[in-house]
Amino acid sequence: MDAATLAELAALRRARDRMDRDYAEPLDVSALARVAHLSPAHFARRFRAAYGETPYSYLMTRRIERAQELLRRGELSITDVCVAVGCTSLGSFSSRFTEIVGLTPSAYRARALSAIQQLPPKTVMVGMRPSRIREASAPPRA
Repeated sequence: MDAATLAELAALRRARDRMDRDYAEPLDVSALARVAHLSPAHFARRFRAAYGETPYSYLMTRRIERAQELLRRGELSITDVCVAVGCTSLGSFSSRFTEIVGLTPSAYRARALSAIQQLPPKTVMVGMRPSRIREASAPPRA
């Protein structure tokens, strides 16, 4: 790889990291292209070539992953989850969620809560409790 390609990959990675970190913010291709210091059209083409999906698709996948976590907790309404992950249209959110997960948000929540209810209460309590000990004792990533 030449230096230009490595620099471009680093720029694309900065944009991808921004999507991972700020998924709930209003991000569009133009904003992400500015992070990568590329034109919007060139950024979209190069992102797809590097990561195998469009920037929008990647961002929506991150949002849906976070929505799954919020739905499993069961603390927020589906509309609140939609807004919390940065989606502005409940219909688009539900359609995309169903496309990616294979269940509607409400069916996903019902299935997740049903699975949790079948576990022993002590297991649920331990599994849902936040803990920094697990993070500290986890093996280092390679």
